[in-house]
Amino acid sequence: MNYDEVIRGRRSIRGFQKKPVPKALIREIIELAMRAPSSMNTQPWHFHVITGQALDKIRAGNVERNMAGVPDSREFRGGDKYQGVHRERQIEIAVQLFEAMGIERHDKEKRMDWVLRGFRQFDAPVSVIITFDKEVEGNDITCFDCGAVMNGLVNAAWSRGLGCVINSQGIMQSPVVREHAGIPEDQVIMMAMAMGWPDETFPANAVVSRRKPVDEAAVFVGFED
Repeated sequence: MNYDEVIRGRRSIRGFQKKPVPKALIREIIELAMRAPSSMNTQPWHFHVITGQALDKIRAGNVERNMAGVPDSREFRGGDKYQGVHRERQIEIAVQLFEAMGIERHDKEKRMDWVLRGFRQFDAPVSVIITFDKEVEGNDITCFDCGAVMNGLVNAAWSRGLGCVINSQGIMQSPVVREHAGIPEDQVIMMAMAMGWPDETFPANAVVSRRKPVDEAAVFVGFED
C-alpha cells in the first residue's frame, strides 16, 4: 500500500483472528514507528510487547479487579468528561459501533459484554504497552512524542495487514500490568494497543469514524485564493 492508502484505509480493529503474530513482523513495525519525530530526538518511548500467558493474566487481573470495584489506577493524566462537540463525537462513534454490533440501548447484558471486551483488550493476540521514562514525567511534550510514535505504530501495522485499536480500558489496573509485563518502576505506563490480524466477519471492524472537514479544523493565513 502507498501512504494515502494506509492513511485513508486504516480503521480501529476490535475483533481479531485467533492467529499468532510473528515476533519478527512486530519488530519490523516498531522499527518503522520509531521514525516518528520527538522533541530534540529524546525518543522517550518504550514498547512492552505481550502475548500468550502473560497477556491472559493481564486480561484476567484487569477484569477481576475492575468488576470488584478496585479504583482505576491508570498512570496517564486524565481530564474531565468530554463536553460539547467533543462529547457529540464520542457519542457518534459509540452509536455506530453499537448499531454494527446489534447492541440496543436497553440491552444491559450486551452493553456489559462490550465493556468486558475492552477490559480484555478485545481479545487481541498481542498487546503493545507504550511507556516513557519517568525522568520526563510531567513534561507534556513527552505525551506528544508518545502519541506520534503510536500513530506511526498503527499505520505501520496496517500497511502490513495488521489491525490495532488504542485501548486504555485494558490497562486500568496498573499493578497487574506492571507485574505480568515486567515494566520497571522507572517507566510510566502511557497507553496500550491491541494488535492482531483483523477478523473481517466482526461487524464493528467495518465501522469508519467520521472526520471533521479541513475547513472546520484549519485556518489559512497569508495565502492568495
